[in-house]
Amino acid sequence: MTIVTFNVIKVLFLSALSATLSLIWAPILTKFLYQFKFWKRKPREKTITGERAGIIYNLHKKREVSVPRGGGLLIWVSVLFIIFLFFILSEVSEIWWLQRFNFLSRGETWLPLFALVAGSIVGLLDDILLIFGKGKYIGGGMRFTRRLAIVILIGLIGGWWFYYKLDWDTIHIPLIFNFPQGVDLPIGFWYIPLFVLVMVSSFAGGVIDGLDGLAGGIFASIFGAFTIIAFSQGKADLAAFCAVILGTLFTFLWFNIPPARFYMGETGILGLTSVMAVTAFLTDSVMVLPIIAGPMVLRWVQSSFSYYQKSFVIKKFGWPPRFIITLRLEVGLLTK
Repeated sequence: MTIVTFNVIKVLFLSALSATLSLIWAPILTKFLYQFKFWKRKPREKTITGERAGIIYNLHKKREVSVPRGGGLLIWVSVLFIIFLFFILSEVSEIWWLQRFNFLSRGETWLPLFALVAGSIVGLLDDILLIFGKGKYIGGGMRFTRRLAIVILIGLIGGWWFYYKLDWDTIHIPLIFNFPQGVDLPIGFWYIPLFVLVMVSSFAGGVIDGLDGLAGGIFASIFGAFTIIAFSQGKADLAAFCAVILGTLFTFLWFNIPPARFYMGETGILGLTSVMAVTAFLTDSVMVLPIIAGPMVLRWVQSSFSYYQKSFVIKKFGWPPRFIITLRLEVGLLTK
C-alpha cells in the first residue's frame, strides 16, 4: 500500500467516523438544548442600523423563540474528541497504522485547532448572553466591538505564528505572470496585517445562520474544497482535519434542514470562520478564498449594503428607498 493510498483511506475514514459519532450524540445535544430552552427570549425587532426589522420579525418571530441555538457544539466538540482520541491512541499504541491516523501536528493542525476552539468558546459565551437577553449589542449578546477585538487578537496570534514560527512571508497568486502555476509574492512583515484582515473579513461574512440548512450547506462546500486542496498539496493531516469538520457538518445539516432542530449559533459560526481563514493561509488559497466562500462574500456585501444604505447612500446620492430595496433584493437572491 502506497502512502497516498493510505492517506486517502485515512481522510475518508476519519470523515465517516466524525459523521457517525456526531450523529450518535446529536439527539443528546438536541435534548439538552431544548431542556434548557437555549433560544432567544424574544425575537429580534431591530436591525443593526436601529430600524424596525419588519420583514425579519414577521418571518422569524416564532422560530427565534422556539428553535435553540448552540448547534455548533455538535461540530467543534466532535472535532476535539476525535483529534485527541487518535493523538492519545498514537501515544499509547505501537500499531503503526494507528499512529499514522494521528493528525495533530505542529505544522498543519495546531493553529486551525486553536482557531476553532478559541472562536467557538467566544461564540458560545455570546450565545449564552444572547439567550438570556444580556449584552450591549442591538440584537443581544456580546458587544460588536468586543467580538471584533477578540477576532483581531486571534488573527494577530495566527499571523505571528505563521510569520515567526513557520517562517511564512509570501502569498501565492495563481495563474498570473507564470501561467498556470502563478507566483509567490513576498510581503515580509505585512503577512501579519494581511492575516488579521482576512480573519476579520471571514468573521464579517459569517452572517449566514438562521435559515434552515444555509450555514451547514455553505460550510460543507467550503471545507470539502479545503479537504481536496490540502490533500493535493500533500498536507494529509490538514486534509484529515478539514474532512473531520466536513463529516460533522453533514450530521449538522441533517438536523438543520427544514424544519431545523437547532441553529448553529455564534459558537459554530465564529469557530468555523476562524478555521476557514487559517486554512486558507495554510493551503496558500487566500487569493481564491472569495471564490471558495462565494455565498458568504455575497451575504457580506448584502449586509454591508443594508448597514450603509441609510447613513450614506440615501443621504449622499439621494437615491429613493424603492431603488435601494430593489438592489437589496437582487443581491439577496444571489446569496440564496
